[in-house]
Amino acid sequence: MQKIYLDYNASTPLAPEVVQTMTPLLHEMFGNPSALHWAGEPVKEVLHKAREQVANLIGSSSREVVFTSGGSEANNLALKGFYFKNRNRGNHIITSKIEHPAIVNPCKFLEKIGARVTYVGVDQFGRVSPEDIEKAITKETILITIMHSNNETGTLQPIEEIGKIAERYEIAFHTDASQSVGKVPVNVNELKVDMLTIAGHKLYAPKGIGALYIREGIQLEPLIHGAGHEFGVRAGTENTLLAAGLGKACEIANQLSENSAMKDLTIYFWRQLKEEFGEQVVLNGHSKERLPNTLNVNFVGKIGQELLSAMPLLAASTGSACHAGNVELSPVLKEMGVSEEVGMGAIRFSLGRNTTKEEIDQVMTWLKEII
Repeated sequence: MQKIYLDYNASTPLAPEVVQTMTPLLHEMFGNPSALHWAGEPVKEVLHKAREQVANLIGSSSREVVFTSGGSEANNLALKGFYFKNRNRGNHIITSKIEHPAIVNPCKFLEKIGARVTYVGVDQFGRVSPEDIEKAITKETILITIMHSNNETGTLQPIEEIGKIAERYEIAFHTDASQSVGKVPVNVNELKVDMLTIAGHKLYAPKGIGALYIREGIQLEPLIHGAGHEFGVRAGTENTLLAAGLGKACEIANQLSENSAMKDLTIYFWRQLKEEFGEQVVLNGHSKERLPNTLNVNFVGKIGQELLSAMPLLAASTGSACHAGNVELSPVLKEMGVSEEVGMGAIRFSLGRNTTKEEIDQVMTWLKEII
């Protein structure tokens, strides 16, 4: 039997077209994109094209896209960069209790140097209430940051409604869209966000590359000081190799439909689980407002990690990919009010473009044998 990969929320394989796009930059296209000669100009063109490809996917201008080393750096740049540049206007930030550590930990750092952070809770489906966000706003609020979709449960947040509130109060709004870009339509103007985070390895691009959308007019203090790369926001010679890969991955995602086949396969998987295990299996997250590829379920009375250990050919996660192997109740599930007895049996299955019905059927066979 072959190995089966159902951990696409943790990382995706490189799309073949992405590898093909990057290959020339490993050989003849070695110049510095800032150099004004024959070796630099073609590389500069590649970088510009990649920036446009990212911008086209999210509906922005290419000048509003800054390349970073990944989602974590983009989040840090958004939060710290905005706070350092705008703390004369206020010191209050609003976020949620279920954010990724790449948001929570920068917030905790900022608290140490004078920021005041409000962590808003979620309902049983893992959704933030826009009303709770509005209630948390004070005269000192300068930034709101809420993830677009949760990496563990796949639940989508009401970003557009929160964006309208932020717009009404003239507060900057950032969303970490690392998990959702490439899986669901993402348009920065429709979402009404001022900053948006992209992580390359979540959408079939390489690891070590990401991007931050920064709406024109938003001022950030750079985290890395040096020359004027990336419109003066992030110093350092651009990693054109990885940027080209991210650009191509965004172009591919822009050409695809709304992942209807993947959604159908996820629904099929859930129906198979319910038919076989009934009340023994419980869905985590919202039943409709969710990513089309993510299925986070509790196997009641079981321990998720023990189930996965009994299926060594299956790659899946017991929670956030950053905490794989941790059998303690996920903080996200805890905030949703899931009991420890039920939540200990949580497994996150995240499907991808390469997932087949035969693979889902094989996983069902394994689960039947074990449970």
